Amino acid sequence: MKALTYHGTDRIRWEEVPDPEIRDPEDAVVRVDAVTLCGTDLRILRGGGPRAEPGRILGHEAVGTVMEVGPGVRTLRPGDRVLVSCVTACGRCRHCRAAAYGQCSGGGGWVLGHRIDGTQAELVRTPFADHSLHKLPAGVADEAAVLASDILPTAYEVGVRSGRVGPGDTVAVVGAGPIGLAALLTARLYSPASVIVIDPDTARLDAAKRLGADAVLTPGQDPEEAVRAMTGDGCGAHVVIEAVGRPEAFGLCARLVRSGGHVASIGPHGPPAALHIEDLLVTNTTITTGLVDTASAPMLLDVLAAGRLDATGLVTHRFALDEITDAYDLFARAAESQALKVVLFRDPASVDTSPM
Repeated sequence: MKALTYHGTDRIRWEEVPDPEIRDPEDAVVRVDAVTLCGTDLRILRGGGPRAEPGRILGHEAVGTVMEVGPGVRTLRPGDRVLVSCVTACGRCRHCRAAAYGQCSGGGGWVLGHRIDGTQAELVRTPFADHSLHKLPAGVADEAAVLASDILPTAYEVGVRSGRVGPGDTVAVVGAGPIGLAALLTARLYSPASVIVIDPDTARLDAAKRLGADAVLTPGQDPEEAVRAMTGDGCGAHVVIEAVGRPEAFGLCARLVRSGGHVASIGPHGPPAALHIEDLLVTNTTITTGLVDTASAPMLLDVLAAGRLDATGLVTHRFALDEITDAYDLFARAAESQALKVVLFRDPASVDTSPM
């Protein structure tokens, strides 16, 4: 088969590799029908961490068709159309029994495209298939379903649910990249009074408006004053979702939240961010962060199937699977290309080349 392999900083190849095989009784082999790229893939490629060994097949998000299952797989059979979760779950350890699959201590967690070969290939071996693959509801297209592998559950679980978004809330999202925009979409499931998106990139703010933001702001527009003015009592946002991963973004979030509010940090931080506990303590501010567990993936698939969530507006570019090196080049130049989510398809006929 062909796969996208990593060979050190800024070095990838679409090349012939051995087909994956069943190694353990609970494995499945899935034909990849659609796959997407993630900022984490870029961080691996650029050498900034997390690390992957040379020769590793990258990728941790996909939808596909089950081709083969091990003798221990009970709920899946060849021909099933499935979502490949970005998080692998053994289903037995204490973390998995609490639905904290991202913390799996039984051989799962984030392993695809990191510790084992991933999804940016024609075929992928998926461990613990009963717990790590989800049958797709009828009527959910591959392009929509693949977003439920990582970006939608990450935004929903770590941002919206941890931030406790509720009806009538004012929600501020700092960062209008793919995760921030997914937080906007999933926050709207809870009927907030308004969702305000803040980002320096006007093209991404335009995308936020298309996806339903009630207001958009740049950092130069004094977001603290603007957010207070947009709330009925002038106290600031009930929930602030940090979707950047930079110290200055976290600091802004801490200034935007009202007393008793929530700051939910999704962004993967590199440099440390200052935590002014002396200010946040006296305002009863709750701060949460964490890794995605993907326990919400089945629910999100059902919401997509019911037509209550339309996430396809996050997809800006589409490629055939064998064009993946071109897709990486475009995705790496997101500021120039205005790329959000890039989806690649096994069947070239699925690629829509019409203008955005």
